[in-house]
Amino acid sequence: MQKSITEIFELQKVHSILLRSTVAAERKEKLRKLRSLIQENEGLIFEALQNDLRKSEFEAALTEVYFVYAEIDFAIKNLSKWVSPRRVSAGLSSLFTKNRIFYEPKGVSLIISPWNYPFQLLIAPLVSAIAAGNCAMLKPSELSPATSSVLLKLINDNFDSREITCFEGGVEVSEALLELPFDHIFFTGSPKIGKVIMAAAARYLSSVTLELGGKSPAIVTEDADLQKAAEKIVWGKFMNSGQTCIAPDYVLIHSSKEQEFLRLASLSIEKLFYKNNTLDKSSYGKIISESHYQRLKSLRDKAVEDGAMIIKGGADSDEDQTIEPVLLSKVSVSSAIMQEEIFGPLLPVITYESVNEAIDFVNQMLKPLALYIFSSSNDVIRDTISQTSAGGTCVNDVVIHISNPNLPFGGIGNNGSGSCHGFFGFKAFSHERAVMFQSKIDFSKIAYPPYPEKKNLLKWLKKIM
Repeated sequence: MQKSITEIFELQKVHSILLRSTVAAERKEKLRKLRSLIQENEGLIFEALQNDLRKSEFEAALTEVYFVYAEIDFAIKNLSKWVSPRRVSAGLSSLFTKNRIFYEPKGVSLIISPWNYPFQLLIAPLVSAIAAGNCAMLKPSELSPATSSVLLKLINDNFDSREITCFEGGVEVSEALLELPFDHIFFTGSPKIGKVIMAAAARYLSSVTLELGGKSPAIVTEDADLQKAAEKIVWGKFMNSGQTCIAPDYVLIHSSKEQEFLRLASLSIEKLFYKNNTLDKSSYGKIISESHYQRLKSLRDKAVEDGAMIIKGGADSDEDQTIEPVLLSKVSVSSAIMQEEIFGPLLPVITYESVNEAIDFVNQMLKPLALYIFSSSNDVIRDTISQTSAGGTCVNDVVIHISNPNLPFGGIGNNGSGSCHGFFGFKAFSHERAVMFQSKIDFSKIAYPPYPEKKNLLKWLKKIM
């Protein structure tokens, strides 16, 4: 009989103390075991992703499974360096001391993942938790049940529940987990639920990593390579049927280039997602749920009511929850489609007259998770980066910055807090512990009382500090 959430949490609390003393070699072995298990179950994972999101095997491999392999391999390669105490210099008040930063595991962690990349967004944080020496309790999304089922079996059949365990279920399971005093909570999802997670964590002052979302703009300047910009934006937007947190949410294009961009974007949609004028469903996914499907149709229809023009696409199928790629122009900035994260295959295109106007437009919105800049001008690129704020930025491309484990991936403000991937994921699940080793020669006694006779010493210290 499966133990309850509370029982497993208590077992992990005890076991987490033992994990503190594990060395890099032991953690690497666990990561190798996880990698082997994923390899053995690749077929089941691909099938599950096809069932949940109609992801092709190639897309599932590239964006979910191989992404995780790269994360595991990077951690194994660098873990010995990560866990080693880091030397820092001594200050004037601590001459001759040795100073180190030790990376210790936080303890028992909770990882709650979403449905859009249901395999990658659960396992990648788990890699970081294992690398840092933590216990972990996992909660995949109930909206991607096929993938959740595979994850449950892969984890619970192969790992000691005192160390790693997985729970399926709906909101009630998440609520039960959030009642517990975890040492760290890693959540990927919407800003709305992110606030719930942070409120729950606040009860116990648990640390949190929040990977949320937002309206990520793509700014295309007059001198940009429009052909490349159109194809890259179309690929990044409509991959996974637009259900990607860092997908370009809308395009800001100079008014003189709007018509040419719309033409090239339409051609790119045809090239990437259609065969013989028919949507190629072997390369194009479905919307995850009926409610999300209806929300997206409503956003599209309301945008048209508010004056937007559908330049390309717009057809939908209730039978398999599919909305074909939609390219929109003349979009009202007050329309709902510009007031909330779209998270679907609808791409509004909005014009501007100067780069400063585009920058002002971005700054009037909530800070985006990603900002994309297409330009041939280094000055424009530099100014746009310096005058805006975003979780991450990609220049003359989209989405691919997430693939580099040497870069932190994370948000700012409404789109998240904290970073993940590579060393940054390791740090998220670690406490940086300051340790000072006093030498045989020390000056601590100068701080001891009695003080009246040390006034001259204080004057001397003031001069040299």
